[in-house]
Amino acid sequence: MTASLIAAAFMLLPVQDTTEVLGPATIVGDSRHQELMHLTLGSVEVGRNYIENHFTGTLMQSLSTIPGVQARSIGSGQSQPVIRGLGFNRVAVTMDGIKHEGQQWGDDHGLEIDQFSIDRVEVVKGPGALMYGSDAIGGVVGLYTNYLPTAPVQGRVNLYGRSGNLLVGTSARLEGRSGPFFWRMHLTAQDYADYKVPADHIEYYSYEIPLKGGTLRNTAGKELDGALTLGYVGKTFRNDLKLSHTYAKSGFFANAHGLEVRLSDIDYDASRRDIDLPWQSVRHIRVHDHAHWHGEGYVVDADLAWQYNHREEESEPVSHGYMPAPEDSHERIFRKHTLTGKVGAKVNLGARNILQGGVDAEFQHNRRGGWGFIIPDFETVEGGVFLIDKHVFSDAFNVNAGVRYDHAFTAIHSYRDWFVAPGADGGAPEYRERSAEARRHFDSFTWSAGVAWSTGRWVLKGNIGKSFRVPIVKELGADGVNYHIFRYEKGNPDLAPEESYQMDLGIHWTGEKLSVSADPFFNWFPSYIYLNPRSTYFEGLQMYEYTQCRVLRTGFELQVTWKIIPCLALEAKGDYLFARQMSGEKKGYGLPFAPPWRASASLTYSFLTDGYVTADVRVAGAQRDIVPPEKSTDGWYTLNVQAGKSFPLGNTVLKAGLQVENLLNRRYYDHTSYYRLIGVPEPGISASLMLGLEF
Repeated sequence: MTASLIAAAFMLLPVQDTTEVLGPATIVGDSRHQELMHLTLGSVEVGRNYIENHFTGTLMQSLSTIPGVQARSIGSGQSQPVIRGLGFNRVAVTMDGIKHEGQQWGDDHGLEIDQFSIDRVEVVKGPGALMYGSDAIGGVVGLYTNYLPTAPVQGRVNLYGRSGNLLVGTSARLEGRSGPFFWRMHLTAQDYADYKVPADHIEYYSYEIPLKGGTLRNTAGKELDGALTLGYVGKTFRNDLKLSHTYAKSGFFANAHGLEVRLSDIDYDASRRDIDLPWQSVRHIRVHDHAHWHGEGYVVDADLAWQYNHREEESEPVSHGYMPAPEDSHERIFRKHTLTGKVGAKVNLGARNILQGGVDAEFQHNRRGGWGFIIPDFETVEGGVFLIDKHVFSDAFNVNAGVRYDHAFTAIHSYRDWFVAPGADGGAPEYRERSAEARRHFDSFTWSAGVAWSTGRWVLKGNIGKSFRVPIVKELGADGVNYHIFRYEKGNPDLAPEESYQMDLGIHWTGEKLSVSADPFFNWFPSYIYLNPRSTYFEGLQMYEYTQCRVLRTGFELQVTWKIIPCLALEAKGDYLFARQMSGEKKGYGLPFAPPWRASASLTYSFLTDGYVTADVRVAGAQRDIVPPEKSTDGWYTLNVQAGKSFPLGNTVLKAGLQVENLLNRRYYDHTSYYRLIGVPEPGISASLMLGLEF
């Protein structure tokens, strides 16, 4: 956790979002100084305009311009959050305070979230386990859709497009309020084609694979999302009932799914928009009720949510090893139900002391299907209770401390192949067991303590704490080929919980025209879990096995903003991460897919009331600190431009935004991308246009 833990308490409140970021430049001045004393250390908060102005295809790609935040992408339509080099189940993604639960263990599984329904985003860079439990050991991406409408009828419509993958889409929101009752409807639809890269061929297993027109065949996709909110707000009580449905279908780059595609009868170059085998689809249904009470000196919040995630991965039915050709294309099917409940309260104990506590619980039920195997069926039950106390000595000095206890239970079901293969050491043919029956219990006690001090134009923060993470079922029981990221993965049923001891510092100086911030951090993992790349191969794919070792991680984020003149601002920012394995067979090496240092500099010219033009350069260093047999990656840079303006039209406002990425169409490789393993570079030049009408 971070130095001002009580800021996390406000995430439970249904506060109307008034954050509007007009351009990429950071606001400086006294308001920023006051905000720093209340925000969690290492956290960044942005509004809807920031997401729209930085629209690059997915939500996490739009947020990746924040120092310390990256998007781990597969193709142009799927990405997951990475904070300070930690991702997947180490970063909790929450929707209105409830953890989003899908099949987020999958490297090629994006977030089933409509980014255009989001009003506000808070990114907590550092462990948030004190508030959210196991999966927040690396950070939290908090998404909020709780803006309270003020007019009987209001709304907005967005039209957008992107040249790199010929994306076209629209998003519409209609809402209103009548007395104490309010409502909201939201709909988003988009369709995109195979995306382009600055290359005419790639090499995979020593085969040269041509790319027609520089496009990655079969990476097209489509998305359709809808949501409905009904609510009541009174003097001391508010209730929100939210229903949402997200659907997405996208292709897997055909040549990344195995060399069998060379023998396929599918004409992958017939159209940039068709979605052929192999492809994936996902439906995510969410029902969430949030109730809020407040009175003299207290606040109580209660949440109950149900989520259903249905994911299918389809492939051509061909034989692999001892597996005969299946009768259908259903390679993998996952059906996951999640039920979550939480209750939290905040009480003022006098004028300067605030006590916050809560209890939460979650139940997951996941079932697999299809002829391919990667993880077994499982159930998990997790529950925790936490208590946080903050004492405000003055407007310039406060301290806080918190504790949390969690218990988790995981039940893993056995699974055997549906076809026979030779037994161990050449034994009699058998239906090989891929997952054994297992029952695991995990307990953890975590804590955090911090301080925030303001003097003059300085804000100084510090925090120390302990966090934990329960091993997920993939880490415990995986045993199968993951073609989409070109490897064979093997779990370890004996893994212990992952623990982390962390120290965070925050140093911020805010002037009239200049602001500077530095956020260094230090991590010690006595039992870090990661996929260890082996030099052995199975069915032509490299073997990766989950292992555990001691790991040291440290780094920092820097940001400087200079308002040169009222209409011109310069911003420079960057981040750096150092990681080292301190035990195990690869002691002395770093961690696989660790991001290199990054930096960017942007110059923004503001005109009239809310128009802006920005030019920026983004730079990443070479990554030589690798884990054998991982390959190193060269450094790179790109030039980019953005522009935006609002046009009042009576009672409506027309907004226009343009963004051009990789203006020089440079060919480069992102070290965190799995596509670099087969020589696929990042996308070339691409322009994004956003038109919005608010009324």
